[in-house]
Amino acid sequence: MPDKLHRHFQWIGVGVYLLSLIIVSVWLRPYALKPLWMAWGIGTVCFFFLTTWFFHKQWRHDDVKKFTRKVFLTALGIRMVYVGAIIFYYYYQTGVAMEYGAADSMRYHQWAIALAKLAREGEFGIIFRWLNANTIGFSDQGYVLYLTSLYTCFDNNILGPRLLKALMSAYMCVAIYKLASRSLGEKTGRLAAVIAVFLPQFIHYTGTYLKETELIFLATLALERMDYLVRSKRYTFWNIVFLLLLTVLTFGFRTIVGMILLFCFFLFVLFGDASTISKKAKIITLCVIAGIVVGLCFTPIGREMYFMARVNVKTANAMTVIWEQEGLKYTEYADGKYMVPGLFTLPLTSMVEVANENQKMMNGTYFVKNYLAFFALWCIVVAFREKKWRNFSLIGSYAIVYALCIVFSFAFNSERYHLPVMPCLLIMAAFAMTHFRKKDFAWFYTYNGLLVVAIVAWNCIKLAGRGLFF
Repeated sequence: MPDKLHRHFQWIGVGVYLLSLIIVSVWLRPYALKPLWMAWGIGTVCFFFLTTWFFHKQWRHDDVKKFTRKVFLTALGIRMVYVGAIIFYYYYQTGVAMEYGAADSMRYHQWAIALAKLAREGEFGIIFRWLNANTIGFSDQGYVLYLTSLYTCFDNNILGPRLLKALMSAYMCVAIYKLASRSLGEKTGRLAAVIAVFLPQFIHYTGTYLKETELIFLATLALERMDYLVRSKRYTFWNIVFLLLLTVLTFGFRTIVGMILLFCFFLFVLFGDASTISKKAKIITLCVIAGIVVGLCFTPIGREMYFMARVNVKTANAMTVIWEQEGLKYTEYADGKYMVPGLFTLPLTSMVEVANENQKMMNGTYFVKNYLAFFALWCIVVAFREKKWRNFSLIGSYAIVYALCIVFSFAFNSERYHLPVMPCLLIMAAFAMTHFRKKDFAWFYTYNGLLVVAIVAWNCIKLAGRGLFF
């Protein structure tokens, strides 16, 4: 990474956040964030920007073994400390050791307690009948069964699953390094790994009771194994079975992720050059993937995909109606065709009190994604400029396809639904940073200016939609 970008990324990132926060807080003073939420935002942004570039500079010349050990142990230490601290914080704030408005988390927790009791009594048939009657499909069942297994073996303990989340998230940073360095070079891999260690999104969700950490762990490992299988050309029984197992498990956490993984593996093999995969191996692999996808369409997974597609469209329309009934304006613009330009950037950070507690607490976390989005987008330019677009046939296709699925759904403004794409986005961002040129700075400065305007405008729109902005 150019030294100039190293300095600018660090200080402009903090500066753009503080400038946006000051403008919003002064201009929209009656609705400015409370000191608690400002402290969370400023602390998050400073932590990410200052630690990332300090440790990247310290670690970038270490040998591979030493580097991966530092990445894993540092990530694990940060996440374990956060898990312990956030449990006390949430308990003090809400009375329970779970995030604000923890409806989904409480449901998972209560279901797992009840099912673990049945499991200890050997009533496994009742467990699966109950799941089929009370969930909408595999996407709802995987995480519940995972928690049930933990509760059955280790009692109804909420600390254990979170410590496992910390372990998964820490190893995921190593997987990101392997994936990025193998496909895009050592410099990109090291920068991507360091960003992953300190990325607020990854750290925050280890302290929640939601399924996002497990989902992105499985998806990232599946992508890494796909890349390894094709580039190493080691088509052994274990490599193939382990890859299939990881992909199948993702269906139990979010069905669409499993289907996207299969589709992107198809594209990866299709666009791979002859040096990566031979023509014969390409034909065989494509036929196998196509057969698996077609076979899935005639299973309960296929029926669930069809059902979820219909629910997704109806829910998106229903959300617009609900917003209109609540008196919110501009709901007609809450549509995919208007959201596509912000594919990697959304959702924008909320800096006014009308947001819910989680959004206010995570205003700095949202900003980090908004800021990194420039480099993820610029990566597309660099990939074609450097004639390395084929190297992104797996990482890039997964990022774009998943982001499009979210944009054209009811979840486009829910930050946690964007999380599975973050490993690929930060790899793309790292590639753009390590291939940055002097003439690219004009675009970098322009984006930052537009980002300030967009954040201020977004917070004005949030108030105007509620009739509070005059």
